[in-house]
Amino acid sequence: MKQLVQASQAIQAWLRRQPPKIKVFLASVSAFAALIVIRLFVYDHDNLFIAAEVVHALGISVLIFKLATEKTCAGLSLKSQELTVIFLGARLYCSYVMEYDVHTILDLATLTATAWVIYMMRFNLNSSYMLEKDNVSVLYVVIPCVVLSLVVHPTTQHYIVNRIIWAFCVYLESVSILPQLRVMQNTKIVEPFTAHYVFALGVARFLSCAHWILQVWDTRGRLLTALGYGLWPSFVLLSEVVQTFILADFCYYYVQSVMGGRLVLHLPSGVV
Repeated sequence: MKQLVQASQAIQAWLRRQPPKIKVFLASVSAFAALIVIRLFVYDHDNLFIAAEVVHALGISVLIFKLATEKTCAGLSLKSQELTVIFLGARLYCSYVMEYDVHTILDLATLTATAWVIYMMRFNLNSSYMLEKDNVSVLYVVIPCVVLSLVVHPTTQHYIVNRIIWAFCVYLESVSILPQLRVMQNTKIVEPFTAHYVFALGVARFLSCAHWILQVWDTRGRLLTALGYGLWPSFVLLSEVVQTFILADFCYYYVQSVMGGRLVLHLPSGVV
């Protein structure tokens, strides 16, 4: 066990010395290797998307536990939670009118839990809310997503309004974590429950991204045709990749902190 810890520390020290380009390359290789492993052991790749939604719900459960036990919402971004409710509400509507299935139930559960978190932050625990740190305007995130969804959206046979809402929730989901990352950037210190929550989102995003990439891989690109024509199929994949990379750096430092036995995560400048 001692040798494993020493080897881990040596690897971490070596990684810290590497320039950013090498770190990006190693991260890309690791992600590709993970995709290969998932493809070998997970036969129904639709289960990856379900797993992503379950992990997201578990992340919200961590927040609920934090709020219920510690009676504080310090370090949490209310705006990220509000953006999450918006895209989940949009996705729940699209799921209900387009393809009512298990995803609808999972989204409803996550939406309900997130709404409870917002209620607690706004009313019961408002005194501990770090308003000055949560300084990303919701409009700066929502408006670009609205404009992009009007320009690039699915070309399926569904009603045009539903297709635009579908695109909007995809784009908004990919950037909804930005206010939370800004809060962590402003504080530099992330307490355990918030770190667990953001890491859970990172895992969920990777599983969702893996679902789409492997689906395209297995169908040899036919899935892109099924999604429609034009820019929409490419933008779906791009949104998934953007979500994953936004959280990749944080997840690296989270794993490093856990392996080092540290409960509180200290972020270097420029990480998020």
